[in-house]
Amino acid sequence: MAERPEDLNLPNAVITRIIKEALPDGVNISKEARSAISRAASVFVLYATSCANNFAMKGKRKTLNASDVLSAMEEMEFQRFITPLKEALEAYRREQKGKKEASEQKKKDKDKKDSEEQDKSREEEEEDEERLDEDDQNEEEEIDN
Repeated sequence: MAERPEDLNLPNAVITRIIKEALPDGVNISKEARSAISRAASVFVLYATSCANNFAMKGKRKTLNASDVLSAMEEMEFQRFITPLKEALEAYRREQKGKKEASEQKKKDKDKKDSEEQDKSREEEEEDEERLDEDDQNEEEEIDN
């Protein structure tokens, strides 16, 4: 847990980026207003986390999941955020699934390449052994002659 209240604030760079994306071009914001929004955002995150944690505890779980957060939004009377959150969650899941599939395909390709390289290496070793055997036979024949 945080030792000081300031430790609970979101990073200023994150807050500034969110504010700039939310405001029209050419609109500025004072440091005082940015600080107030930062504190309000931190309080909101803490409250939402606490509510979501209550749902996890009711389910006898220690890990918060997406349904806990969605239930917390409803309990906090932020129903209008539920649909956009569900859409964002589905997009996130699709993205993660795509990344996982790409990673698995990359691993399969690497394993296949490694297997082919091992086969090639074995073939080269066998060819080298055959040449050595032939050289040994040729030397034996020369010695016999």
